[in-house]
Amino acid sequence: MYAIIRAGGKQAKVQSGDVIEIERVKGDAEELTFAPLLVVDDKGNAVSDRDQLAKASVTAKVLGEAQGPKIDIFKYKNKSGNRRHQGHRQKYTRIEITGIDLPGSKTKASAAKTTAAKEESAPATKAPAKTAAAKTPAAKTASAKTSAAKTAAAKSAKTAKADASEEE
Repeated sequence: MYAIIRAGGKQAKVQSGDVIEIERVKGDAEELTFAPLLVVDDKGNAVSDRDQLAKASVTAKVLGEAQGPKIDIFKYKNKSGNRRHQGHRQKYTRIEITGIDLPGSKTKASAAKTTAAKEESAPATKAPAKTAAAKTPAAKTASAKTSAAKTAAAKSAKTAKADASEEE
C-alpha cells in the first residue's frame, strides 16, 4: 500500500517504513499526520474520492532536521563592475512513515502483527520438522555441485593433454 502526500508544497509517494525529507516543519511534534491525495492498496485499487480520503491519514515520526546542499548565487553585469554573491542552504525535516490508515482496508503493519501473533500461538513441534526437511535438499545440491565441479575439472585436464600432444 502506498500513498501520495503533500508536504511543503511538494508531493511525495510514500509507503510504510519510508524515510523522506520534507520542507522544514517548525514545532516540537514527535508525530505528524498528513491527509493523502491518493491511496493505492495492495490489490492495486486506487482511492481518490474526497470523502474517503478525508477519513484516511498518513502518520509519520519525526527523526530530526537536515540541511540541503549549498547553493551559490552569483550575479554579474558586464562592463559595470556590478557583482553580487549570495548563498543558501535549505532546511529539511527528516521523517519516517509509520502507517497509512485507510478505513475499510488492512495496512501492512496490522497484517504483520496478525501473522506474528499466529506464529507465536503455533505449536513448537512443527518447527524442527521443517528445518530437517530444509537441510536435506541443500545437502543433496551441495554434493551435486561438487561432483559437477570434479567432472568439469577432469574434462579440462583431458583437453589440455590433447592440446599438448597435438602441439608436439
